[in-house]
Amino acid sequence: MRGFRYLSNVATLEMKPEKCIGCGKCVEVCPHQVFALKEKKAKLVQFDACMECGACAKNCPASAIQVESGVGCAAGLIMEWMRDCKLNRLSTDCC
Repeated sequence: MRGFRYLSNVATLEMKPEKCIGCGKCVEVCPHQVFALKEKKAKLVQFDACMECGACAKNCPASAIQVESGVGCAAGLIMEWMRDCKLNRLSTDCC
């Protein structure tokens, strides 16, 4: 989903750079490349790409990242996709 964006400036994602130990876990687990390692610290580089899954916060050993997982657009997008798939299945002659 490269290039995908949610609404601008609405994610609950917060990072405390002074707590970052530069381990890179957030970079490894983020599915949308929200973080990058720069100058031996993680930096937010694509804030609006955050889908608030919570993987970064759960994997940060320094508790430098907070996010209210499950409150963002991701749940809404998934539900909409599931609804559309269900409607498409009902409206076709496919088995």
